[in-house]
Amino acid sequence: MTKYLFLTLSICLLTRQGFSQTDSVKKMNTIGVSGSVDLYYRNAFNNAKDATNNFTSFTNSNQQIQLGMASAKIDYTRDRFFATVDLGYGKRAGEFSYNDKGILANIKQAYIAYNVTERLKLSIGKWGTHIGYELLDAPLNRNYSMSYGFSYGPFFHTGMKADIAINSRSGLMLGIANPTDNINGNSPYRVLIGQFNQKLFNDHTVVYINYQGGKNGTESNFAQWDLVLTNTVSEKLALNYDGTVFMTKVAGKKSIWKSNAFYVNFDPSNKIGLTYRSEFFYDKNALSAGAFATNIFANTLSLNYKINKLTLTPEFRIETAKNPIYSNKEGSGVNKSASIVVAAIYRF
Repeated sequence: MTKYLFLTLSICLLTRQGFSQTDSVKKMNTIGVSGSVDLYYRNAFNNAKDATNNFTSFTNSNQQIQLGMASAKIDYTRDRFFATVDLGYGKRAGEFSYNDKGILANIKQAYIAYNVTERLKLSIGKWGTHIGYELLDAPLNRNYSMSYGFSYGPFFHTGMKADIAINSRSGLMLGIANPTDNINGNSPYRVLIGQFNQKLFNDHTVVYINYQGGKNGTESNFAQWDLVLTNTVSEKLALNYDGTVFMTKVAGKKSIWKSNAFYVNFDPSNKIGLTYRSEFFYDKNALSAGAFATNIFANTLSLNYKINKLTLTPEFRIETAKNPIYSNKEGSGVNKSASIVVAAIYRF
């Protein structure tokens, strides 16, 4: 951590020197404040005793009204220098920063960036992961509950990265970070991260190829590849895909978990949106943090009803697993689970 603080101070000093050498450039200061608050109620139909039948992030409760997250973000810009502090409180923030305690658990993102040129931006700090289609903040997703691919992939990275604009339709990101989801830099291991993005078909389709790999606090190497496709069919219809595979060796044998998620977004009006998510999660090797040792097929249908800055999201979700990982009200294992979520999301 000391190394990163030193690097941060060094970049700040270099940035300050850079501005002092260009007195002819008019300095522009802007500060932006944004945030959101979301609440939800979840009911699992199995009525399992002492079990929620929920294995994905942020909605691990049953028959309770819960605060998802209260979030506030401050963005500061001065010419080519940028700084962001993004804070959160609640279930989402706590699970997002699960390795941290105290005030550190409330820091979702904190980083500084500098545009070296129009095509090169350097960043240092903590930021949300580039891997996957879904994001931490509820207002940025169409489904309120999360996919398995998101829940067992990385949440954030702490380190340094470079964003390179190859041209107006493609870009590249390369960086080095601490072990996944860790602010602390005391580990001797580091993780390489990267992304390539390309716009296609009159920019209606965007392809993202994402990567993280290295040693994640163990002796074994790992690699995760992720493919995201976003496709705008029309003003009312979008088709999206997120496929990811995590690979490593356990006891000398190759092990993987993988996820394939499909999203259909349909907006019949400016106030109403429908999203159907269908996901197949493969964890036969019990490699994910859930250690399921089975395959899961999950389907989610969400309605988004917008009232100015407020969005109401009722949602129905049904899951089927090859093995009986869910519980019924008698406490016996079953292969299926269904639930509803009703969420209220206010964004400012």
